[in-house]
Amino acid sequence: MELPGPKAREVLERDGRTTSPSLPRAYPFVPARGAGSVIEDVDGNVFLDLNAGIAVTSTGHCHPTVVEAIQRQAAELIHYSASDFYLPIYSELAERLAEVAPMAGGVRSFLTNSGTEAVEAGIKLARWSTGRQYVIAFYGAFHGRSYGSVSLTASKAKYRAGFGPLLPGVLHAHYGDGRDMAVPPRGDEEGFPTIDHIEGLLMERIVAPEEVAAIVVEPVLGEGGYIVPPEGWLRALRDLCDRHGILLIADEVQSGMGRTGKMWAIEHAGVEPDILLSGKGIASGMPLGAMIAKETVMTWTAGTHGSTYGGNPLACAAAIATLDVIRDEELLENAAKVGDVLRNGLRDVQSRHDVIREVRGLGLMIGIELPDHDTAAAVERSTFERGLLMLGCGDASIRMSPALGFREDQARVALELFEEVVAETVER
Repeated sequence: MELPGPKAREVLERDGRTTSPSLPRAYPFVPARGAGSVIEDVDGNVFLDLNAGIAVTSTGHCHPTVVEAIQRQAAELIHYSASDFYLPIYSELAERLAEVAPMAGGVRSFLTNSGTEAVEAGIKLARWSTGRQYVIAFYGAFHGRSYGSVSLTASKAKYRAGFGPLLPGVLHAHYGDGRDMAVPPRGDEEGFPTIDHIEGLLMERIVAPEEVAAIVVEPVLGEGGYIVPPEGWLRALRDLCDRHGILLIADEVQSGMGRTGKMWAIEHAGVEPDILLSGKGIASGMPLGAMIAKETVMTWTAGTHGSTYGGNPLACAAAIATLDVIRDEELLENAAKVGDVLRNGLRDVQSRHDVIREVRGLGLMIGIELPDHDTAAAVERSTFERGLLMLGCGDASIRMSPALGFREDQARVALELFEEVVAETVER
């Protein structure tokens, strides 16, 4: 196929004249329409989508149930601000989120327009609720690009360059198995050196634990490489928070809404957060995020936080429909099953191609480690040219994050195309 095609080139030319140069386009893909995990560009080229709009279209492109819910709501009420008035669909969605939240007892939700806004709300609530000012995040983490969230983000220096000073009171620690430490742990130590680093170094020499409001963690690193922490690590982090009265905030913007085969990735660890942040797949493509917190934490008073558009009726309708589809079509089970097919297939490919260094992930959140950034970039571009949409992540990885309804036959096609790319693009 000719990529980009003539119509796509027209779009690229106009885009180059009219849009912000800050938009970091991965490759010249110009989508026009989609259904499920198949998407067509403006020139009629058809692609198998392993991006799902960057883990956003959780129920697939244009799922009929979601489309109908949006259309029905659009005919009734498109907007009224939930900050100042009572929207029935806002509280209905909050009730549904409470039913699936990974926290025991009462929870409340604040709805936003995006994941980064949910992160901002979480920072504010943590400081309000605890009366403390410091927040700890992790190297490799991505939490968004607005000022508070980018202050937590530490996956790439370019996201922060030129914007300082950032939000004060933010510290960073090493994530999970400490693979990014100057001297990585051997792996045979007792406990977790990265947890010891927080408590034995940061809290001894930089900030007293009683001044830390929250630790913000992605239960699986997203943009930082789709890295799963070692078993028991999140429990150890929860225990550390409990020892010092610190709130644990789980950023599930990318890993939540069924992506890992459970509704929330933190459920794999059997750990309850105090605050949970959602976005991306929550409304199958409509702009929505949510900060879900225990009632004992969400103690702020009227006017301390708000949003004119957050919890927009159309987005809420899409989110309720998304939850219905995930339940009724057993998409959690499918994500776990087809995720196993993909990971096992990728490990089979790895056995034939040494260029693949590691295959990791949970459910349909899969990372493939390659030797370096240039190799990952070459694979990303070559899969696109073969009709397979994938994206890089981390320093030298590429990710698979298709819709939760991704089928086994589609998974096998994706594996075949991916191996062809590895063999012909990387190893030729």
